[in-house]
Amino acid sequence: MNLEDKEQQFKHASLKITEVKEEVQRFIVGQEEIVEGVLWSILAGGHSLLEGLPGLGKTMLVRTLADVMDLSFSRIQFTPDLMPTDITGTMVMKQNRDDQQPFVFHQGPLFHHLVLADEINRSTPKTQSALLEAMAENTVTVVGETMTLDKPFFVLATQNPIDLEGTYPLPEAQVDRFMCKILVSYPTKAELKQIIQRTTGTEDIVLEKRLNEAELLSIQGLVKEIMVTDEMIDFAIDLIDATHPNSERTTDRIKQYVEFGSGPRGLQNVILMAKARALTQGRYHVSIGDLKKVAPLVLRHRMILNFEGEAMSIGTDELILEMIDFVQKGVSR
Repeated sequence: MNLEDKEQQFKHASLKITEVKEEVQRFIVGQEEIVEGVLWSILAGGHSLLEGLPGLGKTMLVRTLADVMDLSFSRIQFTPDLMPTDITGTMVMKQNRDDQQPFVFHQGPLFHHLVLADEINRSTPKTQSALLEAMAENTVTVVGETMTLDKPFFVLATQNPIDLEGTYPLPEAQVDRFMCKILVSYPTKAELKQIIQRTTGTEDIVLEKRLNEAELLSIQGLVKEIMVTDEMIDFAIDLIDATHPNSERTTDRIKQYVEFGSGPRGLQNVILMAKARALTQGRYHVSIGDLKKVAPLVLRHRMILNFEGEAMSIGTDELILEMIDFVQKGVSR
């Protein structure tokens, strides 16, 4: 394929992504940055954790994305009594004409392209571990038999930040499997007015499908082809290094309030999401602006505060913004 054809591929992909975003926002009021963050994660092939108060439209956003991208969708309501087989599927006995009783696998809700794990922190660690295999390996194991999930496969999980009664904190290993953590904010007064106008009237918005499974897989391949210079890689590495309190090149507040920083997967995800953002903006290379924009999304759940940081209610986003400024000043010197 010559250079001109490749450029046409990138332009077409950027146009399709714009169409998806615009179609989603015909139905979802506001939340532009949230829609963008989820889209970048999907294009980069990662899972997303959405945190916000009940009733802010997290579930509707995921359903809308599935409709617009023509992906199969399933929703799992996580509860303390949810069992691993409730999400993975199970072997069932099926009578046949020979009076034999072979076991037939009945697929669970994980066997869809886009899986909404609603209130994920309300299930037990045993059930969470079943989801972890699907997120990490793209496989499901039932009664010793391992089955591969169809691609594309994404988990978009939600959790409530205030109601902690009856919840099980996600293990760090599972939290790290989420490419990004997106905070769903409360709508503005103008957005609330639009929500009322759209949801309490007689008009029904019919969403059009702007993408399909094959096109999404193709765009994911193009994301990996976005160029990243050594300078950008070094900047991303410096960002990851600065999340560690024992680093020589980090801020005093991170040294004081952070217990653990990000691992190599955080670096991989920063680069991948920056590539996805570059493609959505019609560029073929990653800029510092891309890295700065995606860094809070990728790193906020990978920086673990120490006791003092928790006691002082220090915000990780605040620390990350200070850290980005610190690293950028160091690079410019």
